[in-house]
Amino acid sequence: MNVKLNRRQVGDVAVIDVSGRITLGEESNAISKEVRNLTAGGSRKILLNLGDVSYIDSTGIGELVAGFRSAAKAGGSMKLLDPTGRVKHLLQMTHLNTMFETHDDEANALRSFV
Repeated sequence: MNVKLNRRQVGDVAVIDVSGRITLGEESNAISKEVRNLTAGGSRKILLNLGDVSYIDSTGIGELVAGFRSAAKAGGSMKLLDPTGRVKHLLQMTHLNTMFETHDDEANALRSFV
């Protein structure tokens, strides 16, 4: 299964629910493309829900970084919700856990956007 994205709005936060595998392939830039589309449309608060991500590779990690940079370049922020064990592990191994603000609870994540 490839990556699937579902966008929803919760107040002024754009939430992207991600499911499946974030890997090299024809949809490998789906996340950063979605973040660019959101920021082009004026969204500045983006929450990436990774709770249903079954697998991520180095391309997927690169996608998270590209999305983060796109949001920051537009004057916004992107935070991660419920990263699975594999995502957490890769973020720690690459020391990117210091770049991404992560939350385990959606309500807390939404409140963190001030």
